[in-house]
Amino acid sequence: MKKLIIFFTGIVLLSSCSVYKTFETPEVEKENLYRDTSAVDAAIPEDSVNLGNLPWRELFTDPQLQELLKQGLEANVDLQTAWLRIEQAEASLSSARLAYTPDLSFSSTGTLSDFDGSTTKFHNSGLSTSWQIPLFGGLRNAKKGAEATLEQSQAYQQAVQTQLIATIANSYYYLLMLDRQLDITGKTILSWEDRIESMRALKEVGMTNEASITQSEASYYALKTTYSDLQQSIRETENALSITLGQAPQAIKRGEWQSIKLPERISAGVPLQILANRPDVKQYEMALATAFYNTNVARSAFYPNITISASSVWTNSNGGIISNPGDLLSSTIGSLTAPILNRGVNKANLKITKSLQEEALLNFKQSLLNAGSEVSNALFQYATTLQKQANRNKQLEALERSVVYTRQLFQTGASTYLEVLTAQEDLLDAQLSETNDWYDQVQAVISLYQALGGGSE
Repeated sequence: MKKLIIFFTGIVLLSSCSVYKTFETPEVEKENLYRDTSAVDAAIPEDSVNLGNLPWRELFTDPQLQELLKQGLEANVDLQTAWLRIEQAEASLSSARLAYTPDLSFSSTGTLSDFDGSTTKFHNSGLSTSWQIPLFGGLRNAKKGAEATLEQSQAYQQAVQTQLIATIANSYYYLLMLDRQLDITGKTILSWEDRIESMRALKEVGMTNEASITQSEASYYALKTTYSDLQQSIRETENALSITLGQAPQAIKRGEWQSIKLPERISAGVPLQILANRPDVKQYEMALATAFYNTNVARSAFYPNITISASSVWTNSNGGIISNPGDLLSSTIGSLTAPILNRGVNKANLKITKSLQEEALLNFKQSLLNAGSEVSNALFQYATTLQKQANRNKQLEALERSVVYTRQLFQTGASTYLEVLTAQEDLLDAQLSETNDWYDQVQAVISLYQALGGGSE
């Protein structure tokens, strides 16, 4: 009989080996996460800086922006919520660790009864304890799952922080772009007013006509409309950024776009660094680990639970005075419970946890694909903005010469003033587009920084 018990115990222990396995990150394809970037490689020097490894203070050197980032990291509601999630996960982990320790409780009861003139005094005081022996991995996997959940919460906080830094920086640079466009438009409006007055004077001497003046006035009022739209965009962007910073809508202090300095040589590094740097990828990895340990917990439910209970009670059941503890009664009980009728429920729970684990694996793999796509997009955007900047500079030089030439032709009577207006409008459009190009380049750097997990620490 003893040999038979040992034999069945061995079978149970061997069959429970799977519940003691430790989570390992699954093998995934990392080499081809980035799309072929031959055009990017040609535009970005070989000795470039791996952008994802830069602290945010080194990337964003503008003093005003640094103050805004500091304020956002301290007061943003989403980030504060993420920190609270970490506290909740830490509390859950502490609870899982305490499950290994015995439960200890103290109880004391007393009665005083009187019957037919006879008084009886009775009391019990004692300690009781119980301990579940962690033999089949239930407690271990619960603790490991809590640890993975904590790491998942920490990765979520880092992901929120990375997103927050990118949002604040993008909003700040967008405001600088709008400021520059507002300045260009305002100066153009003032010069347009002078031109309209000059055209009216030219009409008096027969050098232009009413149609040209009307066209100039239409362009002038279109510029004023654009100026109002820019003012509205500035106000709305300031309000949105204020909410992100955790403050009431208000004006945002900012510097000048000319003082902005961003790295001229950037690189994405090797694809493997996405696994190390991207907090959202880490978050999905830890979600997979949590699902893995939850599956092991569901498996452990098929095995017996062994519990040891003990108690010690002092009693004066013989009716002595309460100050006299009387007799000491002690007991120790060992129990083993195994699932029988609820085995079907355990099978259903295991099936659910396995399905959730497969879902977590798909989400983890998808997060890697998304990360590679975002890095590839940001790299190509940066390379194209460099090309656009070079072409835009040539366009501006050509349009500035065009304005000069058309004015000279108008003065000699070889051109109409409408051609002068057209050249000036084309120059204005190109100047405004240049500010958009500048913002696109800045945005590409920020997008790449975020895509590489920069700013999470």
